[in-house]
Amino acid sequence: MMPDLDEYKWIIPDFVWELDELIDFEKLIKALPDADDLAKLLPDFDKIGESFASLKGFLSPGYNLVSEVIGASDLLLLLGAPGETAFRATDQGYDNDKQFKKVSDKEKIDQLQEELLRTQLKYQRMLERLEKENKELRKLVLQRDDKGIHQRKLKKSLIDMYSEVLDILSDYDASYNTQDHLPRVVVVGDQSAGKTSVLEMIAQARIFPRGSGEMMTRSPVKVTLSEGPHHVALFKDSSREFDLTKEEDLAALRNEIEIRMRNSVKEGCTVSTETISLSVKGPGLQRMVLVDLPGVISTVTSGMAPDTKETIFSISKAYMQNPNAIILCIQDGSVDAERSIVTDLVSQMDPQGKRTIFVLTKVDLAEKNVASPNRIQQIIEGKLFPMKALGYFAVVTGKGNSSESIESIKEYEEEFFQNSKLLKTSMLKAHQVTTKNLSLAVSDCFWKMVRESVEQQADAFKATRFNLETEWKNNYPRLRELDRNELFEKAKNEILDEVISLTQVTPKHWEEILEKTLWERVSTHVIENIYLPAAQTTNSGTFNTTVDIKLKQWTDKQLPNKAVEVAWETLQEEFSRFMTEKKGKEHDDIFDKLKQAVKEETIKRHRWNERAEDSLRVIQHNALEDRSISDKQQWDAAIHFMEETLQSRLKDTESVIEDMVGPDWKKRWLHWVGRTKEQNIRNETKNELEKLIKCNEDHAAYLANDEVTTVRKNLEARGVTVDPCLIKDTWHQIYRRFFLKSALNHCNLCRRGFYYYQRHFVDSELECNDVVLFWRIQRMLAITANTLRQQLTNTEVRRLEKNVKEVLEDFAEDNEKKVMLLTGKRVQLAEDLTFIDSAELNPNFFFNLVKISYCCFLTSKVQLLPSH
Repeated sequence: MMPDLDEYKWIIPDFVWELDELIDFEKLIKALPDADDLAKLLPDFDKIGESFASLKGFLSPGYNLVSEVIGASDLLLLLGAPGETAFRATDQGYDNDKQFKKVSDKEKIDQLQEELLRTQLKYQRMLERLEKENKELRKLVLQRDDKGIHQRKLKKSLIDMYSEVLDILSDYDASYNTQDHLPRVVVVGDQSAGKTSVLEMIAQARIFPRGSGEMMTRSPVKVTLSEGPHHVALFKDSSREFDLTKEEDLAALRNEIEIRMRNSVKEGCTVSTETISLSVKGPGLQRMVLVDLPGVISTVTSGMAPDTKETIFSISKAYMQNPNAIILCIQDGSVDAERSIVTDLVSQMDPQGKRTIFVLTKVDLAEKNVASPNRIQQIIEGKLFPMKALGYFAVVTGKGNSSESIESIKEYEEEFFQNSKLLKTSMLKAHQVTTKNLSLAVSDCFWKMVRESVEQQADAFKATRFNLETEWKNNYPRLRELDRNELFEKAKNEILDEVISLTQVTPKHWEEILEKTLWERVSTHVIENIYLPAAQTTNSGTFNTTVDIKLKQWTDKQLPNKAVEVAWETLQEEFSRFMTEKKGKEHDDIFDKLKQAVKEETIKRHRWNERAEDSLRVIQHNALEDRSISDKQQWDAAIHFMEETLQSRLKDTESVIEDMVGPDWKKRWLHWVGRTKEQNIRNETKNELEKLIKCNEDHAAYLANDEVTTVRKNLEARGVTVDPCLIKDTWHQIYRRFFLKSALNHCNLCRRGFYYYQRHFVDSELECNDVVLFWRIQRMLAITANTLRQQLTNTEVRRLEKNVKEVLEDFAEDNEKKVMLLTGKRVQLAEDLTFIDSAELNPNFFFNLVKISYCCFLTSKVQLLPSH
């Protein structure tokens, strides 16, 4: 009835099944001492008990040597058995410790204590020798496995998978302002309390930058510890491995960490909330995830940002408020306890002490400088500070020399505690000292937390997904869940389709728009600077000469540039029309800001081909030189074009005159409006000038001085005082209206003049040179529009499409631009859903959560260490 467990062999590495091939257990067993030899090393507990009983007889009734007879179990407790649980003596050891009173005969008690210490040291050396052999064997197995002798299906260790989950959640927190509740060890303490040194002792390498009293930890540093054949470190976003056994690599690693910290700090700030992720692998390292935080300060010094103290407090609280975070509270033992800041902060975040481990550093300095050693005992027993903790530890992390190696620090720490009065007088217990015991305890507590919380985190994300899906269905039932990147891709395709639509515009449409727009731009120049001056000439030869000269000057200087400007503006208008045109129900206004930004950036980048003007100038010059109208249809078209132009100008001129002289009698009666004083003067001047034109219809375009004087005197005779400038200004509009009406009448006469034109107006008083001029202008407009259309469709539209693609590619790489242009509740909701979806599909996230949860379940069932 047992289930088939073959599918789950991947949980336990292959080399475990083949240990008997790799390790000679018989040789190992022979190397170990026999049970009889071990028994000989133990003291004779019966004789020790008899010695205490005999001592009791020498004492008076007022002095008792021992409150109770010490049994074998109590002696084992004094020995500090290495397999003992890290927190056992902290909460329960006080009831089992035997308190000795002072006796007159102290020599026998000293002998007993020395014998106990010698026995303890023997076992400690034996344990260290076995641990060293075990470490070498594990390193050998890991090296063989690392070389590929045993190919394992599961390449990543449990802690590596867990660290990847934390990294993904960290990125998610930074983007969406959420908080995960997965465990990590948060290292907090006052500045220069020894946080970094404790972390380096656990990692067994001097990996962090150091400074003499100044702030060095400027941002959170997440360190993932795991076991491996080589002692190396690497960053999450880099493939470079730093060999921690080489001093040059250690120096490079410290320098890289310092550079990353300084780069993460924004201008005007001292510390940063950005997390630096670092992985450290090595033989014998306890698997766990630690986060080193900036040290808590009490005063902001010069050179720091004013809000540095509050920022450090907020960072520390943000990490410690995680209900599953293990708080490693570091307290400097060499300073007065009353100066501690971090203990109050930790007691606020974890008042019951259910996830706090207290570490007293610099115990060597504390023992030397503290007048009362009982204060150290009070700290370790948790009676001095107003905080509770799971366990209390005392460590020594060096002599204060930054160049010390980890091995020398470990030797110094072991030597100190072997000779320390704190340990000899039982103020400290053996399992409460050294960073090695601390790392074992922290690792044990860490994996217990992981086991309890990882499934809760997975369930929380499933609940979050359900809530997000429900909100989407209620608010956007007919829309797909597209996140910001997917929306950008959809908008990109729409924009490119709209640009391609420019190539589908018919040539006729392009030419009509170009010809109409170009004439609107140049018509004023043609009428005012070419036609009207030439029309003042007395004969046709002078008229044609004047027209040719002015057309040549216009073509050389202005016309090609104006034509290119018109073409570019026309392309912009058509491009904008396609980009902003709503497509009925399919239109999605969420893309409007993006399309507008793409349009503006594309127009800003686009430049018309510089050689277009040169080729256009030659074409326009040739078109304007041609005077041969081939058929009656072209002649009638020129007549029509001339009539429309002149009528439009006449209408504008009459409007100007009406504004000058005010409303006529009909409007004054119907709308009950009057004229101003200046309009009355203008009206009298107009009437006088009209009389002058009636008297001489062949009058020149300008008034002579004597004529101005005559008009002024006539007006003064009627009681109207007029300035000569006003007379000339009014004459300009009156003569302009008279000329345009005469030109329209002449145009009507030329309707039947094509026959005379073919005979070059021989034997005819009719001359239609102005019609020929307008035909030349009309033909130039048509040829220019056709040339510009070809440039648009063959070159400029393609270049515009290329510019659009470049702009879209630049926007795609700029996340800030996408966030600014694609906004709204719909986008944010889709972003959250996409993260959940990608996490479920990501083997590094939810799959890892499932594997971690299952491995933790097996660990709890078969009592394996997490390293297994």
